[in-house]
Amino acid sequence: MQVTAQQIADLLKGKIEGNPQTIIRRPARIEEAQEGDICFIAHPKYEHYAHTTNASVLLVSHEFQANGGKRPTLIRVADVRGSVVMLLEKFGHQIQQNEGVDQQASIHKSATLAANVSVGAFSFIAEGVEIGENTTVYPQVFIGKGVKIGKDVKLYPGVRIYANCVIGDGTIIHSNAVIGSDGFGFAPTGNGTFRKVPQIGNVILGKEVEVGANTVIDRATMGSTVLEDGVKLDNLIQIAHNVEIGENTVIAAQAGIAGSTKMGKNCMIGGQAGFVGHITVADGSKVQAQSGVARSLKKPNVAWHGSPAFNYADFMRSQVVFKNLPDLAKKVHELEKQLKELKG
Repeated sequence: MQVTAQQIADLLKGKIEGNPQTIIRRPARIEEAQEGDICFIAHPKYEHYAHTTNASVLLVSHEFQANGGKRPTLIRVADVRGSVVMLLEKFGHQIQQNEGVDQQASIHKSATLAANVSVGAFSFIAEGVEIGENTTVYPQVFIGKGVKIGKDVKLYPGVRIYANCVIGDGTIIHSNAVIGSDGFGFAPTGNGTFRKVPQIGNVILGKEVEVGANTVIDRATMGSTVLEDGVKLDNLIQIAHNVEIGENTVIAAQAGIAGSTKMGKNCMIGGQAGFVGHITVADGSKVQAQSGVARSLKKPNVAWHGSPAFNYADFMRSQVVFKNLPDLAKKVHELEKQLKELKG
């Protein structure tokens, strides 16, 4: 991709200082940039790079002071970080673009594909599938019977979506994620074995959901496993059957949520956190990494830590005491010895 500094400035509603016809080929880290790269400075500690970088263009704030030395073309913007997101979206769209329906894709005659849908080689689209406009299905994706997919969705290579699941507009599902696999449901029998409980529900993902690579979201036993609008899941996460996750909740890698747990909106869940089933988690809860949540968290906007998890501030105070336990034990032993001598 090749654009001019002026085109980027127009996109970001920025102001040019320098040559507006400077050619930009890609975004890059400021420490490694070469001619044709565009970089950004969003923190004062990186400002010295403005005079040493080989980048052709720098995104900076209106307040940035360019004093002497070597100086690339500048694009001044009101919000540097927000502008970087827009810039990466523009370049990322070009890099990831996948056009048309490949001849090696298998699409059932009853499937409905709206305008500008792309389907990569060796992808399989089953009976009754509906796919909205501008959606991209990369190679080797499986989409089962009756699945409904909205517009502007991206399904990366190796994604598997089982029958009757629903994917909302603007959702992104990364490679090897599985949507709609059976929930972990087994009934014990009289002879010590377990009988599989059929899982006949589905998974519903709202709008603008993102699902990381190798993450698994199980279909409901009955009804639906639901992720509301704006939920973001990292890689390697397990969401069990009939779980409900509120809008704009984010969950980091290797977390696990057991069946029928209801998580509120705007929660932040750290990596490797675990939740037992059939509990509720209040809106705005913040659960630190490697915490184990064994009961409902009913008070909103509280931070939790530990296993079993408890109030984060109490946890930190407890940690101070825990680190001093050897000394405390020694003092208690000495006091017991003195008390025994006094009694003697």
